[in-house]
Amino acid sequence: MDKVMRLASEKGVVIFTKSSCCLCYAVNILFKELGIRPMVYEIDQDPDGREMEKALMRLGCTAPVPAVFIGGKLKGSTNEIMSLHLSGSLTQLLKPYQSCS
Repeated sequence: MDKVMRLASEKGVVIFTKSSCCLCYAVNILFKELGIRPMVYEIDQDPDGREMEKALMRLGCTAPVPAVFIGGKLKGSTNEIMSLHLSGSLTQLLKPYQSCS
Protein backbone atom coordinates (compact mmCIF):
# COMPACT_ATOMS: atom_id res chain seq x y z
CA MET A 1 0.00 0.00 0.00
CA ASP A 2 2.94 2.32 0.65
CA LYS A 3 4.01 2.21 -3.00
CA VAL A 4 0.48 3.07 -4.19
CA MET A 5 0.19 6.01 -1.81
CA ARG A 6 3.68 7.28 -2.69
CA LEU A 7 2.95 7.12 -6.42
CA ALA A 8 -0.51 8.65 -5.92
CA SER A 9 1.08 11.68 -4.27
CA GLU A 10 3.76 12.29 -6.91
CA LYS A 11 1.54 14.43 -9.12
CA GLY A 12 -1.78 16.24 -8.83
CA VAL A 13 -3.69 13.72 -10.95
CA VAL A 14 -2.65 10.06 -10.98
CA ILE A 15 -4.43 7.15 -12.65
CA PHE A 16 -3.57 3.52 -12.00
CA THR A 17 -4.47 1.48 -15.08
CA LYS A 18 -3.85 -1.74 -16.96
CA SER A 19 -2.61 -1.57 -20.53
CA SER A 20 -5.50 -3.67 -21.90
CA CYS A 21 -8.32 -1.89 -20.02
CA CYS A 22 -10.72 0.03 -22.28
CA LEU A 23 -12.32 1.87 -19.33
CA CYS A 24 -8.87 3.05 -18.27
CA TYR A 25 -8.33 4.41 -21.76
CA ALA A 26 -11.70 6.21 -21.67
CA VAL A 27 -10.96 7.85 -18.30
CA ASN A 28 -7.51 8.91 -19.49
CA ILE A 29 -9.02 10.50 -22.63
CA LEU A 30 -11.61 12.32 -20.49
CA PHE A 31 -8.87 13.91 -18.41
CA LYS A 32 -6.91 14.93 -21.49
CA GLU A 33 -10.04 16.52 -22.98
CA LEU A 34 -10.42 18.48 -19.74
CA GLY A 35 -6.90 19.84 -20.12
CA ILE A 36 -5.22 17.49 -17.66
CA ARG A 37 -2.22 15.30 -18.39
CA PRO A 38 -2.38 12.75 -15.60
CA MET A 39 0.49 10.60 -14.46
CA VAL A 40 -0.52 7.11 -15.60
CA TYR A 41 0.83 3.96 -13.93
CA GLU A 42 0.11 0.71 -15.73
CA ILE A 43 0.14 -1.76 -12.88
CA ASP A 44 0.25 -4.75 -15.21
CA GLN A 45 3.68 -3.52 -16.34
CA ASP A 46 5.00 -3.24 -12.77
CA PRO A 47 6.61 -6.20 -10.97
CA ASP A 48 4.58 -5.24 -7.87
CA GLY A 49 1.37 -4.95 -9.88
CA ARG A 50 -0.56 -7.67 -8.07
CA GLU A 51 0.20 -6.14 -4.69
CA MET A 52 -0.69 -2.69 -5.99
CA GLU A 53 -4.02 -4.04 -7.26
CA LYS A 54 -4.78 -5.51 -3.82
CA ALA A 55 -3.80 -2.23 -2.16
CA LEU A 56 -6.15 -0.27 -4.42
CA MET A 57 -9.02 -2.60 -3.48
CA ARG A 58 -8.19 -2.19 0.23
CA LEU A 59 -8.28 1.58 -0.21
CA GLY A 60 -11.89 1.27 -1.38
CA CYS A 61 -11.77 1.06 -5.16
CA THR A 62 -14.85 -0.71 -6.46
CA ALA A 63 -12.68 -1.96 -9.31
CA PRO A 64 -8.89 -2.02 -9.10
CA VAL A 65 -8.50 -0.04 -12.34
CA PRO A 66 -8.84 2.64 -13.31
CA ALA A 67 -8.11 4.09 -9.88
CA VAL A 68 -8.05 7.89 -9.96
CA PHE A 69 -6.29 10.00 -7.36
CA ILE A 70 -6.66 13.78 -7.34
CA GLY A 71 -4.51 15.73 -4.93
CA GLY A 72 -3.28 12.48 -3.41
CA LYS A 73 -6.81 11.36 -2.51
CA LEU A 74 -8.63 8.42 -4.05
CA LYS A 75 -11.62 9.67 -6.05
CA GLY A 76 -12.67 6.28 -7.37
CA SER A 77 -12.94 4.25 -10.52
CA THR A 78 -14.89 4.78 -13.74
CA ASN A 79 -18.36 5.09 -12.20
CA GLU A 80 -17.29 7.63 -9.59
CA ILE A 81 -15.28 9.72 -12.07
CA MET A 82 -18.08 9.77 -14.64
CA SER A 83 -20.60 10.74 -11.95
CA LEU A 84 -18.33 13.59 -10.85
CA HIS A 85 -17.96 14.67 -14.47
CA LEU A 86 -21.70 14.61 -15.21
CA SER A 87 -22.47 16.60 -12.05
CA GLY A 88 -19.84 19.22 -12.95
CA SER A 89 -17.80 18.48 -9.81
CA LEU A 90 -14.84 16.94 -11.63
CA THR A 91 -13.94 20.21 -13.35
CA GLN A 92 -13.83 21.97 -9.97
CA LEU A 93 -11.61 19.27 -8.48
CA LEU A 94 -9.22 19.53 -11.43
CA LYS A 95 -8.91 23.34 -11.55
CA PRO A 96 -5.73 23.49 -9.43
CA TYR A 97 -4.02 20.97 -11.71
CA GLN A 98 -4.93 22.30 -15.15
CA SER A 99 -1.83 24.40 -15.64
CA CYS A 100 0.68 22.30 -13.72
CA SER A 101 -0.27 18.75 -14.65
